[in-house]
Amino acid sequence: MKLKTLALAALATTLMAGSAMAQTAIKIGVLNDRSGTYADLSGEGSVVAARMAVEDFGAADKGIDVEIVSADHQNKPDVASNIARQWYDQDGVDVIVDVPTSSAALAVNEINREKGKIFLNSGAASTDLTGTACAPGTIHWTYDTYALANGTGKAMVDAGYKDWFFLTADYAFGHSLEENTTKVVTESGGTVVGSVRHPFPGTDFSSFLLQAQSSGADVIGLANAGGDTVNSIKQASEFGITQSGQALAGLLIFITDVHALGLETAQGLVLTEAFYWDLNDDTRAWSERFSAEMGGSKPTMVHAGVYSSVLHYLNAVEATGGKDTEALMAWMKENPSEDPVMGTGTVRADGRHMHDMYLFQVKTPAESTGPWDYYKLLATIPAEEAFRPLEEGGCPLVE
Repeated sequence: MKLKTLALAALATTLMAGSAMAQTAIKIGVLNDRSGTYADLSGEGSVVAARMAVEDFGAADKGIDVEIVSADHQNKPDVASNIARQWYDQDGVDVIVDVPTSSAALAVNEINREKGKIFLNSGAASTDLTGTACAPGTIHWTYDTYALANGTGKAMVDAGYKDWFFLTADYAFGHSLEENTTKVVTESGGTVVGSVRHPFPGTDFSSFLLQAQSSGADVIGLANAGGDTVNSIKQASEFGITQSGQALAGLLIFITDVHALGLETAQGLVLTEAFYWDLNDDTRAWSERFSAEMGGSKPTMVHAGVYSSVLHYLNAVEATGGKDTEALMAWMKENPSEDPVMGTGTVRADGRHMHDMYLFQVKTPAESTGPWDYYKLLATIPAEEAFRPLEEGGCPLVE
């Protein structure tokens, strides 16, 4: 009788757990730039990537009801924080993902800290998210300014481009990228001869580029992104800067930027990325599905990061059987992530997602064999080399 009672109790517990999971409803908020300078590298593509993660996870078959909502933060911290607060206070959003523009991401990070929610950032670059501003519910997934500087900056100096001049977007991301790259350049034996900061977003970079040209620097480091980078490179080409012997270092280049520039203009650029659609069979298969949803456009590393982070989060929801932030974060940090776009990764105590980074060079038109065939792989940078050492970040969560 006692064994029968125990068996019935165990069955009841199992049924209750299944019932609880069947009633679990998750609302994911994709917050990003949907109309401005970062719309191509994040935007609707991040919504598609999140939806693909839900489908591949098989949420419906596992009794988890997932809803995805999205909003445009217009690259403004106040807009981003207001949307985040409304999503949490009124709309029942459980987790916010993506959020390019470091100033907006840092604002959302503070709302998440206040509300005790989870923030999976794929689009921003500031290392503060895993440094002094790190929060218990935040994971910085895809890339950061340390990894970009450590990849592209070091490669350029090692190739003989010793003297640098920075053209920098005047907000948190640009400042962080310039600071991190300066450190890498000087430690690698190079010199920074000057810098200039441009408004964000910008359209006319002529005066800034002329200052960079007159500096006589070997390389002009572009500490900006998206449309700002595209316009900077186009105008530099128009002024004959690259033809005069000065090199351009695109410190944050996305494949959508290369597509907008065209290989004739972008050829030879060295860049650091966390993902490339043509890296292996898995990335090619996933990217083909993505492209079918996006009118032929290939995914950026931001899109790949959204997919990877959402999939890991949903695995945590299934494993913990609920939506408790502390339990979910503990599971995500204790268990490796595994997916077809970013392979295997881990989440550190400071919230930094650890994975390999890649150093690429943009092909010449003659080297490209077809649409979106833009990169050749120069080097794979192991995760422990790519990202800032845990003890150097100053994150209060690190004991």
